[in-house]
Amino acid sequence: MSDGDQGWLARLKQGLARTRAGIVGLLSASRIDEALFEELEEALVSADTGVPAAQRLLQRVRARLGRREAATAEAVRTALREELAALLAPCERTWALPAQRPCVVMIAGVNGSGKTTTIGKLAHWFAAGRHKVLLAAGDTFRAAAREQLQIWGERNGVEVISQASGDPAAVIFDAVAAARARGVDVLIADTAGRLPTQAHLMEELKRIKRAIAKSLDGAPHEVLLVVDGTNGQNVLAQVRAFDQAIGLTGLIVTKLDGTAKGGVVVALACEAREPPLPILFLGVGEQPRDLQPFSAGQFAEALVGA
Repeated sequence: MSDGDQGWLARLKQGLARTRAGIVGLLSASRIDEALFEELEEALVSADTGVPAAQRLLQRVRARLGRREAATAEAVRTALREELAALLAPCERTWALPAQRPCVVMIAGVNGSGKTTTIGKLAHWFAAGRHKVLLAAGDTFRAAAREQLQIWGERNGVEVISQASGDPAAVIFDAVAAARARGVDVLIADTAGRLPTQAHLMEELKRIKRAIAKSLDGAPHEVLLVVDGTNGQNVLAQVRAFDQAIGLTGLIVTKLDGTAKGGVVVALACEAREPPLPILFLGVGEQPRDLQPFSAGQFAEALVGA
């Protein structure tokens, strides 16, 4: 593991400390019996994995221990970590840019999910990989969102296409044209935060997606939902509603630093959807480096311990 990976793992462990506390404390128990597994299930559910995900995970751990491993506390920890990583693995996806440029990324989310900040961090991540990035300020309702995006653009040396007011679909349509003309690798389009219960705003989101498709064949290449990890199980309904409306291609889970609800990542992996939605990035802080690609193995280690 590289120094960068080690540093990210340390930050992820620190961010998940409250989530991990109730689980890890049980793994030092001298008794390995059914009562321990019941307590583990309760701890997982308290961490917002949800009952189905907790039961599914512990069934796999029981089966593994029954097959080939001595029932010791360390064996339980190892089995839990490795089975958790296996459960999360289908949600892990390496983001490879398509041959067609620009790659157009549409970002959606509810109000307060950390969407605009996440876009700034994504711009930093792509720019660090030597990709030419352009941002589209499609949140035309909230002036602070445009200003915030401009600040991130200046910080990362990335241009931002914005208008003081107007139709968000038109702003993003123009941004796609600008990205094509300027040889941009990645265009990241912000949209205004909205609740999935706001039918007219969800319809607007569909219209924005259609406008992007008209501006460039095959676009948007990614339709990502930013969800706030501190909201726990509530994000599941958000994911279902946005997926039904605009056909999500992936998730970004933010604000995992200091939350006791980090188990929601496990709940997302256990959603009844085929194929499962990829979790592309996790966020654990305010700095650009605090948004990193999701790794099932790293998350399992941060949640359960090595």
